[in-house]
Amino acid sequence: MSESAVTALRNRADKPGTFAVVTYGCQMNARDGETIASLLTACGLVKADRAEAELLVFNTCCVRDNAERRALGNIRRAAHDKRSRPGMMIAVCGCMAQESGESAGRVFPGADIVFGTHNILRLPEYLLRALDERQPVADIWNEAGSSGDGTIEDAEDIAAEGSVGHKAFVIVMRGCDNFCSYCVVPYVRGRERSRPMDEILRECEGLLAAGVKELTLLGQNVNSYGVGLEGGATFAGLLRAVAGLGAPRVRFMTSHPKDLSDELIATMADVPAVCNHIHLPVQSGSDRVLSLMNRRYNRERYMERVGSLRRAVPDVGITTDLIVGFPGETDADFDDTLSLVEEARFDAAYTFVYSPRAGTKAASMLGRVPEEVSRERIARLIAAQESSTARVFAGLIGSERIVLADEPARRSAGGVSGRIDRGISVTLPGGEDLIGRFVPARIVSAGHNTLRGVILEG
Repeated sequence: MSESAVTALRNRADKPGTFAVVTYGCQMNARDGETIASLLTACGLVKADRAEAELLVFNTCCVRDNAERRALGNIRRAAHDKRSRPGMMIAVCGCMAQESGESAGRVFPGADIVFGTHNILRLPEYLLRALDERQPVADIWNEAGSSGDGTIEDAEDIAAEGSVGHKAFVIVMRGCDNFCSYCVVPYVRGRERSRPMDEILRECEGLLAAGVKELTLLGQNVNSYGVGLEGGATFAGLLRAVAGLGAPRVRFMTSHPKDLSDELIATMADVPAVCNHIHLPVQSGSDRVLSLMNRRYNRERYMERVGSLRRAVPDVGITTDLIVGFPGETDADFDDTLSLVEEARFDAAYTFVYSPRAGTKAASMLGRVPEEVSRERIARLIAAQESSTARVFAGLIGSERIVLADEPARRSAGGVSGRIDRGISVTLPGGEDLIGRFVPARIVSAGHNTLRGVILEG
């Protein structure tokens, strides 16, 4: 980050006075959105409602077609509104911008600033240039940096904007080396690179000192933590070190099944602060489809890892990702996925219809599944997972749990919503004074996506 650009912007009378960051996609994008908000606040801008903001920053995702189409629609609407709002500015960043490369300026007409995933810290410079030159600024770095010197300006050391709440994301690594045939992440986020452990621990210490009660360690594949670092650092070792700082709760995501180690499973079992929840995307129950996806494990290996988790951590909650309609998926392949859902007993699953992503191997594969077949399959898959979730929830009724209250309940007046360490949402009676507190509760009933509890005395 250029301090001179920040100082210059603070002194500019013609800069936008207010901003809003609109984020799509994963938790990594959410953390990048916090960094962007911090940068703009440092430049003297004030956070505002999206409808009133003078600078709109669209922090985009291109992993799923739905998120991409939604972002493009909102960007175009903002460009239309800009015509009747003199002084309004639009910035587009994130994975869609990175993917667009040199054509970024043409892909996002109406945008004043376009930048990618590798150069977030340059936003103050881009805003200054846009104000000085009165023309659009587009700068998309490749993985080696715009100068080709191997530099990527990761932004982990920029604190989240505003006061710290009771939960925080901490990025421990970026990028991915797996190159699953359907996925654009390695192309838009770059290759795997891990942060030094001492940097991560310093950030966590600061967050805990500020009152954070739950830390979520983020990476495209946290199980690969340690890539490029000396000294044999592992993700399990990092988890133990973070918990050793006195963190009440530590979560992490996402884990690639092929890299889920016995050491990490043992850490989940042995360290009380590490939550009994793991997100373990399986994507398909068919060995043939898993091979086409380049997942580098088969169904037997995945279920062996699930079994090891459940033996070590009997109360573990496992969530997953599932794709239907992958090129060449047959009825038999899909039936394998349905049977895996029954066998694995997931707490929840994020289900998707396959959508081709430009530049990936799967985009050119033969055997596209008709849309109507994919729609029918995903409806059956959702029904199967809902049945699994209902069984999990029923088994938790009557148990006593600790809930970290997060926010006012959306569908229960006078209630709050939070999560147990297993990651499942629980609605409790009570006021906003409970938010940010650990609340002992008994689970008394279950809804579609949440449990309901009563607060225990004391």
